[in-house]
Amino acid sequence: MAGFFTNVILSSTDSPLIIASAGASAMLMFGLPHSDVSHPYNLIAGHTVSAVVGVSCYYLVSDPIISSSLAISLALLIMSLLKCMHPPGGATAVIAVVGGEAIHQLGYMFVVMPIFLNSLMLLVVAIAVASFRDKNPFENYL
Repeated sequence: MAGFFTNVILSSTDSPLIIASAGASAMLMFGLPHSDVSHPYNLIAGHTVSAVVGVSCYYLVSDPIISSSLAISLALLIMSLLKCMHPPGGATAVIAVVGGEAIHQLGYMFVVMPIFLNSLMLLVVAIAVASFRDKNPFENYL
């Protein structure tokens, strides 16, 4: 589902970057749902903060190597300070910098669509699937 919505706004060459980051989040949400990095707050805030950092670094630092290095470092720092560590968020920060023209044209809208909305869709599906588990990892958040 996230792939469909991502393809609507991005080119077919840029979509796999977003899908890879979302796929890593899915691995955590479905494979390690009891992990701290899989909490709903970590998923949503980790990706959102990282996207803001990545877009900002893209605008502020012209060299893509320096900009992407700065983006992942700052994303890590801010996620740590906000206690919303979600490792795929690091990829989101880098994608905002090294992504193609379609990603760069979105500017800060990249934070909302596809990143925030994809994260929200993933969370909804993860909560629905978890409701069938004996021990629902998300029951404290409902």
